[in-house]
Amino acid sequence: MPTDTTLVTLDDIRAAAGRVKDAAVRTPALAMPWPGPPPAHAFHVKCENLQPMGAFKVRGAFNMLAQLPADARNRGVITYSSGNHGQGVAMAAQVMGVPAVIVMPTTAPAVKVDGVRSFGAEVIFAGTTSLDRQARAEQEAAARGLTIIPPFDHPMIIAGQGTVGLELLEQIPELATVYAPMGGGGLIAGVSAAIKLSRPSVRVIGVEPTGAMKMRAARDAGHPVTLEKTASIGDGIMNMRAGDHTFAHVQQFVDDLVAVPDDAMARAVAWLFRNARVVAEPSGAATTAAAMLGLGAPVGPVAAIVSGGNVQPDQFAKYITS
Repeated sequence: MPTDTTLVTLDDIRAAAGRVKDAAVRTPALAMPWPGPPPAHAFHVKCENLQPMGAFKVRGAFNMLAQLPADARNRGVITYSSGNHGQGVAMAAQVMGVPAVIVMPTTAPAVKVDGVRSFGAEVIFAGTTSLDRQARAEQEAAARGLTIIPPFDHPMIIAGQGTVGLELLEQIPELATVYAPMGGGGLIAGVSAAIKLSRPSVRVIGVEPTGAMKMRAARDAGHPVTLEKTASIGDGIMNMRAGDHTFAHVQQFVDDLVAVPDDAMARAVAWLFRNARVVAEPSGAATTAAAMLGLGAPVGPVAAIVSGGNVQPDQFAKYITS
């Protein structure tokens, strides 16, 4: 584990908000009927699927790229991603005129590959796991002099994602519970820091798939561990290992960790479409799935972060018609 897992500060997140405001939109927090078991709570969905590249990832990517030295930007950047972080880096790089290379899994949905390429980035395919992608990215970075933009485990990435939390506190003054999805942990690390450092009474609940419970495994062990395998329709949160920096934030700021099965995510995709006309990918619907199941003992008002909406049209059609 790195010796320095310094937690981001509220000032870090506020500074990030100033940097990303011209790239990331202030997404709405829509008031919706409570989808879960009694008692009913006021409920909002924070629509990060409405970011220009379809997910929250542009926040952290832009925050980090904006702080790179000019010579590093000139040489270019590289990242490894199942899709949404790759699109965030590609978009941020295009805005800033920085060459970008994205290492993606061979199983990446076409909608995410096409999204990366639409922002002018080079795509390299490598394996099916985050560890496969990371190894290839490190090789390319060394050979080509590129700067790696980590998908989640870096303070600049965490601070950028934390801007979602600042917005939620402004949009829902009486906020009492937040559900945030967990892949490697960048979003929940930043959001939980923003919220707990601003309003400690708000309950923060992390949500991951039952087929990829890497954060629960880390909390049980007291440190990040690598799962032997993962399987889920939530490709954006199917990481095999939590980050060291992100886990430190989860330990400090997150009240509870819960897991949702694939069928619950699929039902949540349909619920969001039917009730809010929101297009969510399964990873983005995981938080709504947790609310539908009443996991984590929420108190109201409750917000669920819909982290992304980059879903294959044919798969989306199956979710909303089943």
